[in-house]
Amino acid sequence: MADLLSNISDIPKMLGGPTGHFPVEAEIVGYLANSASVPALLGIFAAGCVVILGSTYLVVRQRNPTLSSADKFATLWFVLTGGIHLFFEGYFAFNHARMPGRQDLFGQMWKEYSWSDSRYLTSDPFVLCMETVTAICWGPLSFCIALMIPAQHPLRYPLQAIVSLGQIYGDILYYATSMFDHYHKGVTYCRPEAYYFWGYYFFLNFIWIVIPGCKFSPASVIAREQDLAD
Repeated sequence: MADLLSNISDIPKMLGGPTGHFPVEAEIVGYLANSASVPALLGIFAAGCVVILGSTYLVVRQRNPTLSSADKFATLWFVLTGGIHLFFEGYFAFNHARMPGRQDLFGQMWKEYSWSDSRYLTSDPFVLCMETVTAICWGPLSFCIALMIPAQHPLRYPLQAIVSLGQIYGDILYYATSMFDHYHKGVTYCRPEAYYFWGYYFFLNFIWIVIPGCKFSPASVIAREQDLAD
């Protein structure tokens, strides 16, 4: 009976291809199911973000106690986004060909995310190039900006505009290529469960449109400079 119930619980995942991913014809070689639970992976990721943000805040407060709240937020954002770009996305760029079988922490996190976009398990050319550029360019630049903000270095403004535009552009292309394949070719990379699409695919990426667009885009920088001038 226990085996029967276990098999029944696996049916939704097996509605996809051999691994449960979509599209059903996706060639995912050497796939190993995650050994860690979803709550554990999400909890570790959230805890890691809290540690990064908390330690950064303490360092910034000690280095420049008079830093404005907006600049503190900017520093925290660029440290967090730099870490995700350089280490997490850099991990994918380096291990993309071995991703289906990876069982370390980052590998299992990427495999969990791949339920919303199986291109991360098939070395998709666009995804690989986009993630590689993000890791190599926006990761280190984000850390440079985070160092410049407490020091009030004027180069922070053009650099944060460049990084933010790059993040927005990459996200738009990421959404657009997936939607094009879905509506034009009838190819879907996300499983049908709504939480994979809205929670992983949409929300986790939309953050890198909203925050850069509202806080660090060239338009917001120009508006802030005009306010200061007035």
